[in-house]
Amino acid sequence: MLSVVHVVDDDASFRTAIERRLKKAGYEVATYPSAQHLLDRLPDEKGSGCILLDVRIPGLSGPELQGRLSELGSTLPIVFLTGYADVPTTVQAIKAGADDVLTKPVSSDQLLGAIQRAIAHHEAVRSARGRLDIVRAHLASLTPREREVFALVVRGKTNKHIALELGATERTIKAHRHRVMEKMQVQSLAELVSLAERLGTLAADSSRMKLGKAK
Repeated sequence: MLSVVHVVDDDASFRTAIERRLKKAGYEVATYPSAQHLLDRLPDEKGSGCILLDVRIPGLSGPELQGRLSELGSTLPIVFLTGYADVPTTVQAIKAGADDVLTKPVSSDQLLGAIQRAIAHHEAVRSARGRLDIVRAHLASLTPREREVFALVVRGKTNKHIALELGATERTIKAHRHRVMEKMQVQSLAELVSLAERLGTLAADSSRMKLGKAK
């Protein structure tokens, strides 16, 4: 599947020229004359892609569209195009998560380089999100008791301590721990702790412990 570049610019001749240039480079291209047109036809993120966005467009501006897309949970990287070398705008856009800000007129090498980097970034984000979804599915497969054991194991508790805390035998806890490792598809405690950190489990546990101490 070809990567899609979504071009948002109110200049029709510019959109046509950019579309031709990008298609020649092997990309699929979708063009929009305004930010609202893109919002009305929100890009599908099943494949990789990026947004090539003019900073100053009538109606909703480029940075305003960036903010709206962020609120909607879009992960499509944004490469801004501007006709003015405006440092404050560039800094603001980058701080808000833009991948790059290019000043018109832009050379083919500069444009294609920025798009390649943005799409590589998007593919990495999608890959990481996909792996995290798999881990979440594994976590959801744990029984309530296994979730309790999981939470205590990743906090460094021994089978003996977990057994005392949950009112069970060490043998039972050992069996639960074995099933947790199997369901989470890990071979070691270090791997299990790593998954917990990615899921935010350790952070959530720490917050609950701090709240408990504060009471």
